[in-house]
Amino acid sequence: MENRLYDYSPITQREPIRWPNGAKVAFYVGLNIEHFHLDKPSTSMFDTTTSLVPDALNYGWRDYGVRVGIWRVIESMDARGVRASALVNSEVTEHYPQIVEAGRERDWAWLAHGRTNSVLHANLNEPEERAELTDIVTTIEKATGTRPLGWMGPALTETLNTPRLLAELGLRYVLDWTNDDQPYRLNLPGMLSVPYTVELNDLGIFMSKALTGPEFLQMFTDQLDQLHADASRADSGRVMALALHPFVIGQPFRAKYLDLALDYAAEHPGVWLTTSDDIAKHYLETTP
Repeated sequence: MENRLYDYSPITQREPIRWPNGAKVAFYVGLNIEHFHLDKPSTSMFDTTTSLVPDALNYGWRDYGVRVGIWRVIESMDARGVRASALVNSEVTEHYPQIVEAGRERDWAWLAHGRTNSVLHANLNEPEERAELTDIVTTIEKATGTRPLGWMGPALTETLNTPRLLAELGLRYVLDWTNDDQPYRLNLPGMLSVPYTVELNDLGIFMSKALTGPEFLQMFTDQLDQLHADASRADSGRVMALALHPFVIGQPFRAKYLDLALDYAAEHPGVWLTTSDDIAKHYLETTP
């Protein structure tokens, strides 16, 4: 099947992107705020117990994120003036209203991240998906006071209809297609893909690759330095996303490495500390 959602566009043959105040790199934190079901397997540290109900080992590990880890991450971001791009399951608004309130106080950007990360956004016919997306978006809007402009599916899942149905609901971008260092237009009026990352992502770094805090910090600084160099050489802005899950990066022994990474971004010349919403809005307003 041919991909008709977007066209091929080499990064060397595009109109330049100009970020505010001459910044070279637009940096945002994609903070995954998720709700998991007790009776369904999901992201796990150990596979041996995933078939059990309850799977106390893995469920408890994930649950640490909303009980403890996210508050540590919020403190780290607050200290450096970083607003989250909150990738929020709609069920979060019912189960963790204190997190929603904390985000409202900090003017986070709110993105729809499906209903729950225990169920992938897949195998829906068009009427089913339209109803599901409508409920997800309106639930988040009601709880946060802000209608989401962006979408990232649970585990970056979509159907072939998702972007079009999101556009009908007034959303303007998706994060699921992690194939670029710049935003680009989809073949749907007004809809963008904004860069996200499965590489600079704490789940992959610490759980799949089993790397350490210092290795994470080296990856972060190398990524930012290279994107800044690319943008300077081409005279066209780049986007750097940092994907975080509070049950991973929020562990105490990793906290100082997040602090150091955010310090590096905040102190780096030519970096715009922003949100995915503001990246999308600026691109749509300024780039042909």
